Amino acid sequence: MSSPQVELAKKAIETYIKEGKRIAPPPDLLAEMKEQAGVFVSLHKGGQLRGCTGTFLPTKASVAEEIISNAIESSTRDPRFPPVKKEEIPELEISVDVLTRPEPVANIDELDPKKYGIIVHSGGRRGLLLPDIEGVDTPERQIAICRQKAWIGEDEPIEIQKFRVHRYH
Repeated sequence: MSSPQVELAKKAIETYIKEGKRIAPPPDLLAEMKEQAGVFVSLHKGGQLRGCTGTFLPTKASVAEEIISNAIESSTRDPRFPPVKKEEIPELEISVDVLTRPEPVANIDELDPKKYGIIVHSGGRRGLLLPDIEGVDTPERQIAICRQKAWIGEDEPIEIQKFRVHRYH
């Protein structure tokens, strides 16, 4: 059995793709799903990324609402992938990451790519990478990927923030 967070994401995706409707959060929410936090919903199919969208700070009234919104976004509006088709839904592996509030990083020694996700800022550009990503084993690699995602050059000054996640499968 999946976690309540993943079950909510799955129901949001199924209902939106099959019926074109956005579900409301269920009335019997866990306490932590009533709180506010940034949330990422990641979709994998056959071990490959199929969609990932999220918010690093809360944009909705509750974690449950963030899950619903980001599940729909991940399955239908991730620009890297075509929208998920209803036939694909049973093949999706869904994970939900609930983020702690980002905190500034003064030194790269504070980073651990297995434990912390990071946000790299330069000017108005921002790149984010969740923690514990396969093949990302060093803070330097994390930072390089964030720079690339945000089109930030290697020689441009950056600010770094770190965060933890509670990952649900």
